[in-house]
Amino acid sequence: MNAPQAKTPAAEAAAPAGNPRRRKALSAIALIVVIAGAGWGAYEYLVASHYESTDNAYVQGNVIQITPQVGGTVMAIMADDTDFVKAGQPLVRLDPADARVALAQAEANLAQSVRQARTLYANNGSLAAQITLRQADVAKAKADIARANDDLNRRMALSGNGAVSKEELNHARTQLDNAKSALAAAEAGVTAAREQLASNKAMTDGTRVEEHPTVLAAAAKVREAYLAAQRSDMPAPVDGYVAKRTVQLGQRVAAGTPMMSVVPLNQVWVDANFKEVQLRNIRIGQPVKLVADVYGKKVEYKGTVQGLGVGTGAAFALLPAQNATGNWIKVVQRVPVRIALDPQQLQQNPLRVGLSMDAEIDVSRKDGKMLADAPRADAAALSQTEVYQRLDEGAEAEVKRVIAANLGRADRALASPSGKSVTAPPALAKAPPSHDGSGVE
Repeated sequence: MNAPQAKTPAAEAAAPAGNPRRRKALSAIALIVVIAGAGWGAYEYLVASHYESTDNAYVQGNVIQITPQVGGTVMAIMADDTDFVKAGQPLVRLDPADARVALAQAEANLAQSVRQARTLYANNGSLAAQITLRQADVAKAKADIARANDDLNRRMALSGNGAVSKEELNHARTQLDNAKSALAAAEAGVTAAREQLASNKAMTDGTRVEEHPTVLAAAAKVREAYLAAQRSDMPAPVDGYVAKRTVQLGQRVAAGTPMMSVVPLNQVWVDANFKEVQLRNIRIGQPVKLVADVYGKKVEYKGTVQGLGVGTGAAFALLPAQNATGNWIKVVQRVPVRIALDPQQLQQNPLRVGLSMDAEIDVSRKDGKMLADAPRADAAALSQTEVYQRLDEGAEAEVKRVIAANLGRADRALASPSGKSVTAPPALAKAPPSHDGSGVE
């Protein structure tokens, strides 16, 4: 067998070299990958790391339930789903017949209490006059005693010589005894009159007729009946849109029965549910860009982080996870972040409760707080209504009207706390039901 022959250096030099085009292509691809990776890393470090985004965000708002404060039968429905209502506008009216009767009875009781209180104050003068009269009787009885005593002394002086009979002497003694009895009765009458005056003053001292306890108790009943009568009309607490109407005409409703809801769409916000790993850099006050699915990317909302939730969704779920049982699978939790929206943008492009949103928070500024340390400045303004306060003012005016009428001052204007004259409103203001062609009254 022939042994293999080794290649000489000249033969190796004559062998063809590798494909240079392939080598250049691989080098270009590697360079492109390196540049792309460096670019992505630079973008992630310089830009993407300053933003946190999620598509798990939804519009939230106040859904105000309209419920009656008194029971009754539905007589009129003056707003339906999708209708816009103003604060104070009547939405549902109950049959006010029973409330009117109760109000009339309460006003009659108040009038009677005022007149009885006036009688008490008038009795002070008559009882004082009775004391003066009884004191005059005492003075007269004392004068009669002195006169009877003088008569008796004169007759006793003359009885020794027979000028005065024994019968006349006894008669003089009887007159003296009668005069003493009259004095005792007069003094007892003075004492009784003084006690009656003291008893009557105990019910009138330190107060006026309008502030007498019996008048105040009757006035409280009038306020209660007036409010019950006025509450047969259920007003809208705020401006908003009607939703979820369930009440029907002729329905008998009890106090607290949900009948419809009013949603103020100018007070909505966004709850963006971020993963727990995204919360490291989120702070209160950071700017947010939001896009609603209903408008698309053509409309971009500007918002502000208003607060971070104090618990995850699982912690407040109806059936929270029982991780201590051993059947445990780790799931990344989400925490709601409340985002306030620009009111002007909401007016131009209104949102509805429950709409989906995409939220992107700029976390480059981290000088804010993670948790709020005080209520928001606008929280009180957004959670107050003066609708029901007007009912209280009307009840007070009605009480003043009844009292003034029974004090003999019905022709005078009732004085308000500010010193201006006010006119008492009628017990029940009747507004005609609206007819919008929908069959709802």
